Amino acid sequence: MHLRTLLGDYPNTKALKKGDVRSDLIDFSFADYSPPHTGFKAMVRERAFDVSEMAIVTYLIGKAFDKPMVLMPAVVMGRTQHDYALYLASRGTLKPTDLNGKRVGIRSFTTTTGAWIRGILANDYGVDLDSIDWVTYEEPHIAEYRDSTELAPKGKNILQMLLDGEIDAALGEKSNDPRLKSLFPDADAEAAAWCERRGILPLNHLVVVSKELSETQPEVVREVFRLLKESKAAAQPAAGPDFFPLGVEAMRKPLETIIQFAAQQQLIPRAYAVDELFDDTTRALR
Repeated sequence: MHLRTLLGDYPNTKALKKGDVRSDLIDFSFADYSPPHTGFKAMVRERAFDVSEMAIVTYLIGKAFDKPMVLMPAVVMGRTQHDYALYLASRGTLKPTDLNGKRVGIRSFTTTTGAWIRGILANDYGVDLDSIDWVTYEEPHIAEYRDSTELAPKGKNILQMLLDGEIDAALGEKSNDPRLKSLFPDADAEAAAWCERRGILPLNHLVVVSKELSETQPEVVREVFRLLKESKAAAQPAAGPDFFPLGVEAMRKPLETIIQFAAQQQLIPRAYAVDELFDDTTRALR
């Protein structure tokens, strides 16, 4: 069976995409989207893939609008979030607690990195997210989601607007420009302390399958998971924490946290239970 697939290039997906791990039941036709998030809209709006990488917040919003996707308990991309927040140093030091009432840019209000950082700012630094004027540059992947943020003029670039002083900070961005500094004074140390305090590692992108595939051919979904698991095992073991957990229990706590953040930010109508994100087939994968 040929599966239309969107999957980025990561250490844990390399063996699968190279064909080093294989199946007698299925093969993959990989779509060419770089970076992968540029293909998420095609999945949620056009059902373009049978198997797709998917940002967790996009999936949560999609669930609110009954998008026919089912989450698999397989993380393909996770990372700490604190070093994805910038300000222009020449305008004076800006700390997280200084953001109230400021003008802040973000690629889209519905990005997963944005939801993580806003949740950290609100819950750990007491920032009033409603006091901030949000400027965005892309529409949400989910067409039905109503975005009330200010859309930047066409052709505007988030980092250039930051350099030009048109916004006070930018979330979800990294840069080597020496004029731009991290909103968190020691981002790596603060991220490590946050992860230890919370007892989680943030997850960004998981894998989804079409609802039809999961309902009609659960054996195919189980085989996809097996291949993802083998591909991860084939990767060179990395020192440090595992940002690519597999199985519902391994990712329950970070899922609970991002669900909480998404509900607080009114990205979703209520805080879903983790088990609601899966169906009987994918919930049993481990």
